[in-house]
Amino acid sequence: MKKRIVAIFTIATLVISATGCKDKAKEADTKAPEEAATTKASAEKYTANVSESTIAWKGFKPTGTHNGTISIENGVLNMVDGKINSGTFLIDMNSIEVLDMPKENEYNAKLTGHLKSADFFDVEKHPSAAFEITGLSEAEGKTMLSGNLTLKETKNNVTFPVTVTNTDGTVILTSETFTIDRSKWNVKYGSKSFFDDLGDKFINDDIELKITVKATKY
Repeated sequence: MKKRIVAIFTIATLVISATGCKDKAKEADTKAPEEAATTKASAEKYTANVSESTIAWKGFKPTGTHNGTISIENGVLNMVDGKINSGTFLIDMNSIEVLDMPKENEYNAKLTGHLKSADFFDVEKHPSAAFEITGLSEAEGKTMLSGNLTLKETKNNVTFPVTVTNTDGTVILTSETFTIDRSKWNVKYGSKSFFDDLGDKFINDDIELKITVKATKY
């Protein structure tokens, strides 16, 4: 009977894990950092509205998921002929929030604190992350945004699909949902890329992201 119960729990864990993997978005193309895009003299400056801009995140482990948001601290998009020419953003890592459980739940504060700790993003030493645009391209009918993402002093270039609208002095940039592999930025806690003895206590390296930036003409 005991073996049967263990087997049932093992199967359930595998099903949850497989379902989580199936639902995850495609990983952003990740490579070595590139030169930031050069701002043309004719570019028009658009400043990010931080109250209407956000990064939604989701993390995965065998027993389920957690999700939340991170705020943009400040940012600029430079536009030429209605198209993005260059841009930079600072991300406020102290703003990490967990949304899948009530704020008054003690585990919300525990998880939020753990994400901010040295185990994960070490926000005391690295209060900001940064993203600088290196270019845009077209692939399979989609606009692909490339940029250098710096987390914990580690920089990689990532490319992911976006939609950009420019209406009446307001630019809205919205990414498709994509993932990054945190191990490429040396975020090590619970990662099978760094530790071999985790069993089913690991946390997936993939972090799912969806970016929304609203910017108005300066």
